[in-house]
Amino acid sequence: MDDDKIELLPPGTALAWGHTPAPRRGPKPGYSLEQIVEAAIAQADAEGYAALSMPSIAKRLGVTANALYRYLSSKEELLVLVAEAAWGPPPEPVPGDWRAAVTAWARALLERGRRHPWLIDLPVRGAPTTPNLLGWLENFLEGMADAELSTSDVMGCAVLVDGWVRSTAALLRDVNASAPERVQAVSEFLRPHLQERGYPRVATVVSGEAYGEEGVEEADVEFGLGRILDGIEALVVSRE
Repeated sequence: MDDDKIELLPPGTALAWGHTPAPRRGPKPGYSLEQIVEAAIAQADAEGYAALSMPSIAKRLGVTANALYRYLSSKEELLVLVAEAAWGPPPEPVPGDWRAAVTAWARALLERGRRHPWLIDLPVRGAPTTPNLLGWLENFLEGMADAELSTSDVMGCAVLVDGWVRSTAALLRDVNASAPERVQAVSEFLRPHLQERGYPRVATVVSGEAYGEEGVEEADVEFGLGRILDGIEALVVSRE
């Protein structure tokens, strides 16, 4: 493709596919693009999404922020490459029916979000255009093949499951950020106030054993994913 047409692509797309732009004048680059992306991921793992700035990444590498623009045209381009690398390639397709395949797909995506919690904060500005993210989509489409749904229906299912994974990963991350002793203190503080305010059902929930029970997180994931899959199954039956 001509360079003028490549410029019309979403930021980072050509770089992610291995397209090398024309070299710029000046000193020979001291880092590879892969090293910069690795440094950015390490920075975000250590300090969160807010730390994904050109100055902070440059400081980590021991260069000036302006030096990074010898490798990248914008921060948006960097974020695309960071997302591509951190989400990584999809897992191998799981043999069996579509429900088993989608379950494995969703859990693998959720695990990546847990490994890099800041990934959930990255902006999504359109359909995937990079190799790994398109690989995840290919994996989902293959897993849903035996459901015999239309392409439109399968894509709708992909958006639904992806959205559930992202929202669940964000919720688990934020909930788990609170120390257990703080959760317990909140429960003890609220219990009498809820009774006085006339919220007996909420008071029962807040004071229930589930709030301190191990394995609740897994139960919540199982419940939510199960209901999503039940909805897709109802769609499959309705299309038969």
